[in-house]
Order: sequence, then C-alpha cells, then structure tokens
Amino acid sequence: MGAVTDDEVIRKRLLIDGDGAGDDRRINVLLKSFTKWCNSPGTPEEGFTQYQRMLGTLAQCEFSMGKTLMVYDMNLREMENYEKIYTNIEQNITSAHEKIAECKKDIQRAKRIRKNRQEYDALAKVIQQHPDRHETLKQLEALGKELQQLSRIKENVDAKLELRKKQFHVLLTTIQELQQTLENDEKSDNDDNNQESPTENGE
Repeated sequence: MGAVTDDEVIRKRLLIDGDGAGDDRRINVLLKSFTKWCNSPGTPEEGFTQYQRMLGTLAQCEFSMGKTLMVYDMNLREMENYEKIYTNIEQNITSAHEKIAECKKDIQRAKRIRKNRQEYDALAKVIQQHPDRHETLKQLEALGKELQQLSRIKENVDAKLELRKKQFHVLLTTIQELQQTLENDEKSDNDDNNQESPTENGE
C-alpha cells in the first residue's frame, strides 16, 4: 500500500513539475500572468499579446504533461514486464528445484543399480568358481559309486573281522582245553608217582 501511495505522489509531482525542467515555475508564472491579464487595464493589443503568450506557456505545460504521462505509462508497462519476468524467473526456479529433486532420485536409482550390478558380478564370479550342474552330477555319481565300493569293502572287512573273532575264540577255547588237559595229565602223573612210592618203601 505504501508503494502505491509513493507512485501516486511521484505521478502528481511529475504532472506538476514535468521532467524537472521548470514546469512548476512555468505554471506559477502562467497563473500570475493570467491574474495580471485579468486585472490589467492595458490596451486590447497588449492584452492579446499577453493572451497569446499565456497560450504558448499553457501549450508548453500541456506538452510536458503529455510527455510525463507517456513516461508514466511506459514505466507502468516496464513494471508489468518486470513482473512477468519475475514470475517467469520464479517459475524457472521452481522448475529447477523440481529437476534437481528428480536428478537426485535418478542418482539414487543409479547408485542402487550400480550396487546391484556389483553384487551380481561378485556373485557371478563365485558361481564361475564352482562347477556347473552337469559336472556336479558327474562328481556326485562318482562319489556314489566310490561310496558303494567302500561299503562293500567295509562289509568284507567286517565279515573277515567276524571270522577272525570266531577263529580267535575257537583258538582260545582250544588253548584252554589244551591247558586243562595238560594240567589234568600232570595231576594224574603226580597221583601215579605218589602211589608207587609206598610200595617201594614196603619192599
């Protein structure tokens, strides 16, 4: 509201003083001349000359006022143009902020894509270090056959071990029986010797 009031004050000042080239003084002179002309007791020729002089001064004031109005209108158009430029700049700033925000989103998406790609490449390298499915199946088949062979070997070893256990048990039993037989024979010999000894003494 203050700015409008200042514009009005400037406009009125320009209408009175024109472009600052003495229009205010010219109007004061015109008023004084008009008052003097009205009260002058001079001849008609002098009054007409003074009248023509006042018309010239009035024309100069009207010309200055017209020029001032043209400058004022030009200033108004310039202000409207500046407002349009300002509005356009504001729109461009808003659009730039939106583009910056969108670019930030694009950068974040690009970072995620790059990270996923790096993880994919690392995973691909790990996968390449391992054999493919066909090779893995062949290895599993070979391991299965080897496991079956080891199972058969284990069964054979278990059977031999069981046989050795039985043979060892038979051997122990035989040894025990042999030892018992030897002990019995030795005892029998001792008994025979004891029986022969009294007979020899009686003779």
